[in-house]
Amino acid sequence: MTREQLVAQIRAKKSYLLVGLDSEVSKLPKHLQGKPDAVLTFNKAVIDATKDYCVGYKINTAFYESEGVKGWETMQETLEYIPKNLFTIADAKRGDIGNTSAQYARTFFETMQFDAVTVAPYMGEDSVRPFLEYQNKWTIVLGLTSNAGSQDFEQQTLANSGKQLYEVVLEKVASWGTPNNLMFVVGATKASDFSSIRNIIPNHFLLVPGIGAQGGSLEEVSSHGATPDCGLLVAASRAIIFASNGEDFAEAAAVAAKNYATEMAGYLKL
Repeated sequence: MTREQLVAQIRAKKSYLLVGLDSEVSKLPKHLQGKPDAVLTFNKAVIDATKDYCVGYKINTAFYESEGVKGWETMQETLEYIPKNLFTIADAKRGDIGNTSAQYARTFFETMQFDAVTVAPYMGEDSVRPFLEYQNKWTIVLGLTSNAGSQDFEQQTLANSGKQLYEVVLEKVASWGTPNNLMFVVGATKASDFSSIRNIIPNHFLLVPGIGAQGGSLEEVSSHGATPDCGLLVAASRAIIFASNGEDFAEAAAVAAKNYATEMAGYLKL
């Protein structure tokens, strides 16, 4: 998917919501527990209920990989069920030396045909470059994450520059690609940092987790992080897909997604 196509979806739906399909087996509604293809049945119902309110879906691959071959099959079938005009992210956080990264890129861009994959930049340019070589695909690099451990490395101040490590990462990685094939992960719980981040990368899309269950403010993120063509993809997972653990889980997911989209429409300036 190109940037123009993504922005067109945002404009048409007045939403920049991504629904995270972190479909943990143990958290599925009781009436689905133990049934064949329970996760796929759950995912399809959530997609049907939320597709009018979001511009895409983010699949955290860990929840599928942990189930072995069956999980990989479920992930593939889920991906195939998502409408083709919606943006799809493999939240896999891959990153390794070049020839290994090339295989990771092939896995998610060719074999499974996601639009985007999340990547860890710790090993440098040759670990990221294979992802960037694909046309009309997106590499989403970890920038400033919302977890407590981000203080261990990402927010450490470097003695030679006075900058925090994540700032150097943003500057460096931005030179490897363009705003048309490169995004960055910035956690919603770091909303106070969005303005300074925009001074470093004013035009790149940001993938923003941490809204909802993690307590991030959609209003603050939108106020400090938006660009003229939105530039934000806000992901919500548990707050939507597990809005109810009863047989009305799909209806509850639709309500939650619609509420996010309605709020987003008020912040959009497209």
